[in-house]
Formats: sequence, C-alpha cells, structure tokens
Amino acid sequence: MARKKFIYNPQTLDYEEYKVSFGKRLRNFCLFIVAAGVIGFFTVTIVENKIGSPKERMQAREIEFLQFQYEILNKKIGKIDNLVDEMQDRDENIYRMIFEADPISYSVREAGYGGTDRYMTLDGYDNSSIVKATAKRIDILESQLNIQAKSFDEVYEMATNKAEMLKCIPAIMPVRNVDINRISSHFGHRTDPFYKIKKFHSGIDFSAPIGTKIYCTGNGVVEKVVTSNSGYGNYIIVNHGYGYKTRYAHLKKSLVKKGQKVSRGENIALMGNTGKSTAPHLHYEVIKNDKPINPVDFFYNDLTPEEYEQILKLSEKPSMTMD
Repeated sequence: MARKKFIYNPQTLDYEEYKVSFGKRLRNFCLFIVAAGVIGFFTVTIVENKIGSPKERMQAREIEFLQFQYEILNKKIGKIDNLVDEMQDRDENIYRMIFEADPISYSVREAGYGGTDRYMTLDGYDNSSIVKATAKRIDILESQLNIQAKSFDEVYEMATNKAEMLKCIPAIMPVRNVDINRISSHFGHRTDPFYKIKKFHSGIDFSAPIGTKIYCTGNGVVEKVVTSNSGYGNYIIVNHGYGYKTRYAHLKKSLVKKGQKVSRGENIALMGNTGKSTAPHLHYEVIKNDKPINPVDFFYNDLTPEEYEQILKLSEKPSMTMD
C-alpha cells in the first residue's frame, strides 16, 4: 500500500493530505513513457552503431574472413598467371620455333570471355569490384590455358611428324656439284639486266649449260607446271607442306606433272633459257607462308660451315640478275 503524502497549508496552519488529480497523474505517466522510449531508442541506436547486433557482428566477421580469402586467392591466381606466361614464352620461343610453326598472336592469347554483361550479376554489393575482378582474371586464365593446351597439341603433332617434316623441308641445292662461286646472282636487291635498276630478287640464279639436271630439294607434291615465253618462262612449283614451297624457273623441260609426288634429290626438270632470261640458268626460290626467303639458309645438307660463310660473303657483293 502506497504511503500517504502530507503538505503544510499556510492558510489553515495545518498539514493536509497531498492528493494528485487523475489528469496530472496521466500526464506524468505519459511523460515517463515518452522519456523512457527516447532514452531506449538512443541507447539501442548507439549500441547497434558502435557495437552491432550479434547477427551483424557475425556477418562482419564472415565478410572480413571472405575478404582475407579473396586476397589469398588473388595471390594464387598471380602465381598461376606467372606460370602461364612462362609456358607461353617457352611455347613461342622454343617449342614452336624448333618446328618453325607460326606464333600465336597476342590478341588471341589475351582474349577473355564475353563482355561487361557477363559480370552484371555480381553488381550491387559492397565488395562487387573485388569479386568481379577475380572472376574476370579466372575467366582470362581459363581462356589462355585452353589456347595453350591446343598449342601443345599442335606441337605434339609436329613432334610426332618431325621425321616426315625434315624430309619435306628444302635442304639441298637444286643443281648438283655446282661451284658456289658460279652462283650468278643472290637473294635481295640486285640490278635488273633489262631495266638497269635495282629490284628485289626473290631467289638465287644458278648458271649452267642448257639441259643440266635440276633436282627437287625436298619431298612434296607438284603444285604447278607452267609453260610460258615471258616472266619466269617454263617453271615448276613444288608444295612441300608445313608452309614451304619451292619454284624452279626458266626451264627447258619439265619432267613431272601437276599433282605428282616428288622426293628430295629427284630429277624434275632440265635447265633452260626461257622467259625473261639473259642466259641459260635456273632461278630457284624458297617460299615460306607465301613469302620468298633466302634459299642459302636451306643448303645445309650440301654446304660445309666454311662454304656457308663464303656464300654469305658472296651474297653481300653487288651483282646483276639473269632474269
């Protein structure tokens, strides 16, 4: 039971019982409730902002853990990146070079997956940038590894066919027992005998009597047999595969037909003086991927190191072509 309260009344000079009206009590109660609510609200807000709820604290720990794991994952991806770079370097500068295979272009090796739309589902989160960057790096690595795997398959196939490839690549001179000092004109810019100006000479000219035997320099298939009174005159093109072709021009006579298989050392024609030619000779070309290259580099089965050095020195001297 609540204790009674008394107050002194100066008018009556006596103590009287203190009575609070219902309205005042209701007002005091409402004020108390409002004050308690305000204090409670600010208390909860401060606690949640500064400390966080148990669920939020658990989520914060999980986010921190995941960020840490992403850092570890990115470091591992960086190591894999380095390994892929090393594999690509070996592939380009060792394996594909050994077999004279065309390099894989940078744009193909560095191609990723899709565009920006591929990663749109990862947007809208606090750590979206980390997740998107990691996903993109993994996609690019996957693409690079797929390309590298295909490249190794090609290299493996080339390795298994190495013996056949060596038989096909031009490796001898097309004219037997020729004195290298009698090679009348070399590969490169030479003086044209008709126009008296320097023009690019795409092969080597071997001078010898009409009817001298001409030999195929590597295994292959006859791609063209042309009869003409101009330009290269009568000539043969042999396709050796692996990007290699050889041309034998200004012939007196062809001894093979289009589509015929030929072998290294096989007599395929006789030397002549047909077409744009100043004297009996053979114009011989080695073509790699549709571009003429210096035939001297493919005489290694016929030349000693000393002869090779000598022929390189001779090729540096100015000369006039025979066609």
